[in-house]
Amino acid sequence: MKRQLFAILCSTMLLLPANLWAWGQEGHRIIAQVAYHYLSGGARNKVDKVLGKHGMVYTANWPDEIKSDTIYSNSHDWHFQDLDAGMSDAAVVAALTDYPKAGGNLFRATDSIRALLKNQPDNRDALVFLVHFAGDRYCPMHMGHMDDLGGNRVKMKWFGSNTNLHSVWDSKIIQSQGYSYTEYADFLIDKYDSERKELLNKSEAEMVLENYHLTSEIYDYQKTFNGNTYHYIYKFHQPMEWQLFKAGVRLAMWLEEIY
Repeated sequence: MKRQLFAILCSTMLLLPANLWAWGQEGHRIIAQVAYHYLSGGARNKVDKVLGKHGMVYTANWPDEIKSDTIYSNSHDWHFQDLDAGMSDAAVVAALTDYPKAGGNLFRATDSIRALLKNQPDNRDALVFLVHFAGDRYCPMHMGHMDDLGGNRVKMKWFGSNTNLHSVWDSKIIQSQGYSYTEYADFLIDKYDSERKELLNKSEAEMVLENYHLTSEIYDYQKTFNGNTYHYIYKFHQPMEWQLFKAGVRLAMWLEEIY
């Protein structure tokens, strides 16, 4: 990442420290792979020219990896937009443009980088961030509750081992399916391709509301969860897959608008 990009982003965002992660490495690669599949030939060539062939997949996790770099230490809260429980649909939609003063800056960061790329499409660093943030935006626990740090403070058992709700949605449900990221991306494309057109016609408000409602469902289920990991996977692996596919389709749409 160039210091210039960091300075531009810092000038447009309120920075708050946090230690939160979204989809794990496999999840971000799945999303990037789905998006890469759906790019038109022209857009794909332009993206490859900036990042190298399949570069958007290979660099998808970089914004998480560099959080420990002191230059980017203030970028932590760009990765999430934690919201309060019980918000009305109107309040959630309003947060897309009237950015909350607390609970992260993912909405602000995504908007800022999309705008930056429209003026600087060859900005490699901004492009890598956008690929990553498209995944963060559709990770349910990155729209979790502020009082528990997006599920990080919600303790639970996973096949007998201690973990937390955020980690389960970060990686554990994905890993439970046993696919490589390329296998999972192919599976999602085969399974959900017929629904892609519907996704392309949805507004940002509709997409984010779906995520918020799923997050609420996850929290509600947590109140009665009895530790049966197999049932948890059975209940939520399909909603999780849908979020991954949605993120990939949305990322491809954003890139088509830019390139």
